Parts: sequence; structure tokens; C-alpha cells
Amino acid sequence: MTFRSALAIPRGLNAIANELTFVAPALNLKAPMRVILAGYNVDSAVLDELKKNSPPRDDVTPETLSASYARISRDPRPVDELRAEARAEVERTRRRNQTIIFKMGHHSVAEHAVFNFDIIGVSRLAIEEIERFRLCSYTEKSQRYITLGEDFVVPEEIAAAGLADPFTAVVKAQNALYHRLYERLRPHVFEKYRERAANPKNHSVLDGWAKEDARYIVSLATQGQLGMTANARNLELLLRRFAAKESRELRAISARLQALAGEVAPSILLFTEASDFDALTYEEVEQAAADVLAAGGKRRAAKRPAPVVVLADHTVDGDARVLAALLHAGSRLPYADCLERALAAKPAERESILRTALGRMQFYDFPVREFEHADLTYDLVVSASCFAQLKRHRMATLTQQRYDPSLGVTVPPSIREIGAETEFREMIDRTNETHAALEKAVGPAADYVLTNAHRRHALLKINARELYHVSRLREDISAQWEIRDVAAEMSRLAKKVMPLTCLLLGGKDAYAGIYAKVFGRLPKMIPPELFK
Repeated sequence: MTFRSALAIPRGLNAIANELTFVAPALNLKAPMRVILAGYNVDSAVLDELKKNSPPRDDVTPETLSASYARISRDPRPVDELRAEARAEVERTRRRNQTIIFKMGHHSVAEHAVFNFDIIGVSRLAIEEIERFRLCSYTEKSQRYITLGEDFVVPEEIAAAGLADPFTAVVKAQNALYHRLYERLRPHVFEKYRERAANPKNHSVLDGWAKEDARYIVSLATQGQLGMTANARNLELLLRRFAAKESRELRAISARLQALAGEVAPSILLFTEASDFDALTYEEVEQAAADVLAAGGKRRAAKRPAPVVVLADHTVDGDARVLAALLHAGSRLPYADCLERALAAKPAERESILRTALGRMQFYDFPVREFEHADLTYDLVVSASCFAQLKRHRMATLTQQRYDPSLGVTVPPSIREIGAETEFREMIDRTNETHAALEKAVGPAADYVLTNAHRRHALLKINARELYHVSRLREDISAQWEIRDVAAEMSRLAKKVMPLTCLLLGGKDAYAGIYAKVFGRLPKMIPPELFK
């Protein structure tokens, strides 16, 4: 098979052909295959510049893509012709979008419109809520690598209640302690890891370790920023959910996002008003749960040290379920027959096929998709610092409770090593007293004053394939220490119930050794020159 470019392709690595015509003469096709670059996201400042220097036009909108793609199922013309027509008649295009989404219920066409947002100066607490939307993409300012300043959000709820002064006083005291801790932790880390510190290339990493432990004392009101990429369908969901939130900050974020995106693409952001489902469901569930728990009698709450990792549930005989899925993929048998054979398989037979499925993996690979047929559910108690990393694993189901001061706090070992634990805990006590007072007046908005050290319960349901991703990234030596401990315990518990499925769990740095232990040889490694 040969191909030729429909456009002249200039020489050089940066040359791009935006349309390739593939010719397959032996196949006697009626029409040649065409692949067209229909569009891509660009910086809005570039768009503004182009619009300023061009005659007025209405077709600078992703709505034309949504409408033209929606018509593919009913219009035989090539899609590039449909796009050209959509651009020529924008108002008609918008009416079509509304008809397709609202009347016909084909909401997926909105996924062809994509937005990029800079979200600046919002609280760490709000960022947690923003990043709950799994099908969006985020890159966030890291508190591990950037020295924090004094910027923080004073929630409108707290200001309106006349409590801004005590709130601000505590947050400023937390920030002052952060800087004192960092100044003491930095030389401690460099001395503790003296061999690494001898190489100047490691200094930024060691400096980051000092910052990441000092930041346990800063509040969830600390300002952050992130870049977010979202298609219109997921953006609409975010807008509707945030519009129903009690948090004034989240409602303000929703209003600003809607104003910006709605100006560009009004026809594909339709269901953005707060609904009773989003506004009331969890409140009613909380009341119903209280009634059920009260009917069962009070139980003494167990005091648990952190980090807590409990394997609360898992697929029974998960190894056999994965094996059945592999037999299904490698045969023409129905799944029921494959499962019956897998359950009856001898240990050596099970191990043979699972080792075959894992045998060619590199450290950057994850198991084949059939490993997704085994699930594990973990009940976790983690700090805000740890949760911030846990929530990034979006190919999972993660639900959580509010932060709970009664669960205590996570104190980094390095804080103890420099003799600062008493000072750290005194600040936590002051924070908890302020939180209790604020909660009486403003309810959940009191959580802004809590620190990165405060804990919450989280329930994580994850399949075995995604557990490999968590393990590779979070058990690696470069991972932050708390999430590394949590991930290691998750792996340990998983191996107890699915030993064959979990044969190669472990961090990237340990992969070669893990592989050698299982297969008796080193994995085929990537040539080092590729990394130069």
C-alpha cells in the first residue's frame, strides 16, 4: 500500500500535511480513503489576534464541528462538505445543535467541542471539586515543587458571617509555620540524603521533599491554579453540578465558565441550571443514612492510625475471572464456558496463561484489558496531601466524605526528625478550635481552614489493570512518601486475594527485579540511547 499527500509537504521534521489521501489500487475502492485534520485547539489570544485583523465572522466556534458530525448518520455527503455548510450558516447550525441535543437526545455530539480554561486563584478545596470530573483533563500547580506564598481565599460565607478576622489569623499563622518548617527541613533533608546532595542535579528534588512535608500545615484555602481541558458535554455537567452547590466559590466558578463558553458555543451548553437531583440528593441521602444507622443502634467508632488501607471488598476468585476473560479473548467460546473452565483449572494451568499474558510487559506497559474484569474496593483514611494525588487516578470510582478532624492528622516523619512535632500539633489544635467555631456558623465552608494534614475517609473501587497503573506510579521511589505507603499496602492486600493477577505489581524503579523474580530473567529493556 502506498500513500501520497494531497498537499505539497515541505521538507523538515516540523512539516505537517493536514490531509493524506491513501491509494490502494489492489482493493479497487470506489473512492480513495481521506483523513482530514478538521480542527485543533489553539490559544485564545491567537484567535483574538486573527479576528482583530480579519473581517467580522460568526463561524469561529466549535459548534460547527458538533453539528456537522451529528449529521453524518443521516446525510450521505462527505463530512468536510457538511462542515463547510455549517460554517456558512452558523445560526442554522446552532438551531440544529439544539434540536439534536434537546429534542433527539443525542448529547454525545457536544463532545466534539473542546474548551481549554486557565483557572487561577481558586482554593485548594475548590480544585478538589473541579477535578472530580473524570473525563476532563487537568494540570495543576504543585505544592510539592513550588514555594508557597501568602495567597489564600477568604470564603464569602465566612466573610458574610463576620468571621473573616479569626479565619485569616489562623491561616496566616499556618503559612508562617510553613515557612519556618521549610527553612528547617531543607538542611535536614540535604544532610539526611548527603550522597544525593553531592550531585547538584538532585538539589531540586531534595528541595521539593522539604516543601512537600512543610505544606502539610497549610490550609485548604490556599490559592492554586490549573489548566483544564473539557469537552462541552462534560463542561455542561460541571456547570450544572456546581450551580447546585452550597459553596459560593464553586457557584462563582460555574458562572464564569458558563459566561466564557456560552459566548463561544451557546447551542451546545443547554442543561446548566441547578437541578433538585444535584442540589438535594446527597442531603436527603445523609438524612436517610442517619435514620438507618440510628435504627441499628450506636456503635463505638474505632480509632485508626494513618495511613489506613482496608480491602473492603473484591471480586471473589479474581484470578479465575481474569483467566476466564483471557480464555474468552483467545477462543470462540461463550464467557460462561470460559468461566466454568477457569474455575476448574489446576493451579499450574492458571499460572501458565496469566504468566503468558504478563510475560512481554515493559515497565511502562499495563496488563491487557481483560484484567479489568477483577475489582478491588479499598476503604482509606488519607490526608488531604495524599488525597490530592489519589484523585488523579480517574479510571476508578472514588467517593469520599468531608474532612473529619476527629480522624486526627498525618504528621510527616521529617517533622518529628527536626523536633517540630509539638509546634506542628499546637497549630493543628488551634486550627481545630477555629474549625469547630466556624462550622457552627457556616457549616461545610469551615473546611477551608483545615490543613493538608487533616484526614478524610475515601472509598476507592479499582480494577486490577488500573491498580497496576497506581502501583507503577505511586510505589516508585520518586513518589511522595504517603501515597507510596498507601499504594504499597494496596498492592500487598491485592496480592493476598489475587496472587496471579498481581504478579508484577510494583513501582517503576523495582520493575526489573520484580520481573526477574517471577520469570527468572530480566525483562527486555529499552535501549538507553532512546533516553538521551
